[in-house]
Amino acid sequence: MRALVVDHSAPGGLRLAEAPDPRPRPDQALIRVTAISLNHGEVRWGLANAADGAVLGWDAAGVVERPAANGEGPAAGTPVVTIGADGAWAELRAVDTTSLGVVPEHADLGAISTVPVAGASALRALYRLGPILGKRVLVTGATGGVGRYAVQLARLGGAHVIASTGDPARHGDSLRHLGAHEVVDGPRALDADVHGVVDMVGGRQLVDAYNRLAEYGTLVSVGHTADETETFPPGTFAGMGQHGRSIVTFSLLASHDLTEDLGWLAARVAAGELDPQIAWRDTWALAPKAVEALLSRQLHGKAVLEI
Repeated sequence: MRALVVDHSAPGGLRLAEAPDPRPRPDQALIRVTAISLNHGEVRWGLANAADGAVLGWDAAGVVERPAANGEGPAAGTPVVTIGADGAWAELRAVDTTSLGVVPEHADLGAISTVPVAGASALRALYRLGPILGKRVLVTGATGGVGRYAVQLARLGGAHVIASTGDPARHGDSLRHLGAHEVVDGPRALDADVHGVVDMVGGRQLVDAYNRLAEYGTLVSVGHTADETETFPPGTFAGMGQHGRSIVTFSLLASHDLTEDLGWLAARVAAGELDPQIAWRDTWALAPKAVEALLSRQLHGKAVLEI
């Protein structure tokens, strides 16, 4: 099969080459990949630390080439969206049946390929906040792939959504179009405390956002794009007048129950109820240019590569 393999001597650290076909376990389906989407984490850290010849990639959409030998999961020919720790950047991918979701017929698989990490991370983060109907929810790093899904899903869940971005003048209109009620340039600009935070930034912004949590509020740490650590002032966790506030996180790639979430998100994208916010879409031969654009933060949204 052809694949984007790691080659640190090539532009962008990737080249198209032949790679061995995957060998699915009995509980895995073999997927013929149609489209992949890139994520900041796998590009910034995964690509930099991978060995030459490795096939990386978390997100892919395609069609079941061969169903799982144990009889579980969808039949051959079914369009699906998939997630895994690696192997997405190839023509064929072996995927656990618990890590794929069925896609509506005739859906745009390029758009659907944005769902796994970005959409499912946003959805699971909002799960961790609990009921959000009528609650104030802050989304930091709102112009990224996860952030844009989080804004839309929080609005669908009935929250008063506050989107945080480093450039409200540039991105305010697009974030309001996605469902944000307010757009601010950071947690310190809030005019009132919030009940929940979905944080994609880390560093000082995470600390500032935690300090704006209302009583019993929750901050879900999803990503870390800041080039700084989190330093909390002494006494932050002493509970003096601030009861029950919490910081939580989760590991999406370690989850083994994603089928329903992926299928639900794919159906919402296919129906036009969620906008995947694709900022780059082209052939996978141009993957090095997409990687460069993503790392230089030229893209605000998702990068999709079609195979």
